[in-house]
Amino acid sequence: MSSSTAIEVAGVSRSFGEVHAVRHADFAAEAGRVTALIGPNGSGKTTLMLMLATLLRPDQGTIRIAGHDPVTDARAVRKVMGWMPDVLGSWASVTVRGALETTGRLYELSGAEARARAAELIDLVGLQALAEQPTRVLSRGQKQKLSLARALVHRPTVLLLDEPASGLDPAARVDLRLLVRRLADEGVAVLVSSHVLAELDEMADDAVYLEHGATASAERVERSRTAARQWRVRSTDSAALLRAIDAEGIPSAGTDHLGALVTVAGDDEAAAVLTRLVRAGVPVTSYGPAVGDLEHTFLDLSRGDADRVTASDEEVPS
Repeated sequence: MSSSTAIEVAGVSRSFGEVHAVRHADFAAEAGRVTALIGPNGSGKTTLMLMLATLLRPDQGTIRIAGHDPVTDARAVRKVMGWMPDVLGSWASVTVRGALETTGRLYELSGAEARARAAELIDLVGLQALAEQPTRVLSRGQKQKLSLARALVHRPTVLLLDEPASGLDPAARVDLRLLVRRLADEGVAVLVSSHVLAELDEMADDAVYLEHGATASAERVERSRTAARQWRVRSTDSAALLRAIDAEGIPSAGTDHLGALVTVAGDDEAAAVLTRLVRAGVPVTSYGPAVGDLEHTFLDLSRGDADRVTASDEEVPS
């Protein structure tokens, strides 16, 4: 484990009776970086998160959080780790401020420290107007903000976020993204799981892909990442665009409501396609990947996985 490795997972598995939720997970997450945890429903993401959070024991393999073993030294792990689950219950009759102060005391902050930290976090996540309200009045998105604040009470160096943007409005999602990036810039290792891959594309430095309870190998990920992909072209003259695509022999994937889709293999070929269209006199107004890098890789992995899935694989939920 290098000095910058904050999370290390090696050969980890976890079953529930006959259900193999996590078959074999191997990955590392570095301090000062945001690592995305990506996979379809049933791939084992939540089970893996629960093991990292000291709430489940792995059947096999090892986990280290900032050098600590969550099985043998859960207390040390919880001191350095913030955990934001997808749904976190709250004390219904306690105010937002009271919930944060109580959480601070649970992390052994003094009364004064807990009060100061609660005030700081209320401002940070934008709950000022609700600070003295009982948590039962909070909406889903507001509860997510409170959950994030609770995860940050003790200034963790490792942060686990499971669907943190769930229930947030667009402005709050932007704020969350900026906060996550700021925390990483300050040296925090952030592991975030989300189904909204476009958002992860804007905040993540690295990605771990789970499929059928196992992490995809670096070789498979790289093949998928560099596989031919669709780029979308828009023009003020759609007819001229389609004629040029046909005349230039540019591989086409058809059109959608946003423009024409062309298939390219890599950035160099994408640049060459754009040059050919412009030289053909097409007034191009926008040109870029049809989906983000993470979504492209995920979809390509999923297609490859579908081609090789066996009947026994299909029987394994998470």
